[in-house]
Amino acid sequence: MTIVTDPHILRGKPIIEGTRISVEFILELLSSGIGIGEILKEYPQLKKEDVLEAVTYARKILGNEEIVPLSS
Repeated sequence: MTIVTDPHILRGKPIIEGTRISVEFILELLSSGIGIGEILKEYPQLKKEDVLEAVTYARKILGNEEIVPLSS
């Protein structure tokens, strides 16, 4: 599966293709301490590769982020 966006699903947030599970939701689960194994048990439509792809997607987005300093 791949990360896709569709303006008709979750207002265009990046999701795992074929699901309504967003990259953001997967990151929330991981950051709350839930492990990949638990995520896969709770969401059997996901594969380990999907979870890892969500993390990779987020890393790439942040890696391309441009920091613009705010002046006071």
